[in-house]
Amino acid sequence: MLRFMDWSVVAMGCALVLMSLGSRRWERTKVRKRESPDQGMRSFRVWLPLLIGLGVISARMPSLLLAPHLVVMIMDTLNAVLGVAVLILVLRTGYRVSWARSPRTLD
Repeated sequence: MLRFMDWSVVAMGCALVLMSLGSRRWERTKVRKRESPDQGMRSFRVWLPLLIGLGVISARMPSLLLAPHLVVMIMDTLNAVLGVAVLILVLRTGYRVSWARSPRTLD
């Protein structure tokens, strides 16, 4: 039963990666039709699911495939780097949103 739950987490990570690729494709189609893409949320909508999906996959896949300890440690390190990248992406997007909504005064 536990192996089924682990594989379902990997499947969820794959779904997040596919959702990210679909979102990127949708943005390209939108730009091709000369519609204005939402530049502020574009990178957030494409990169966040991709990074989270890759993190989920890299966290579970080595142990499910019975990889050596060295491979598991390398994947855990890459997973930590992906976590930092997601944190930077969220903070950067939050800063842009707060900057866009702040009132500006002209003196």
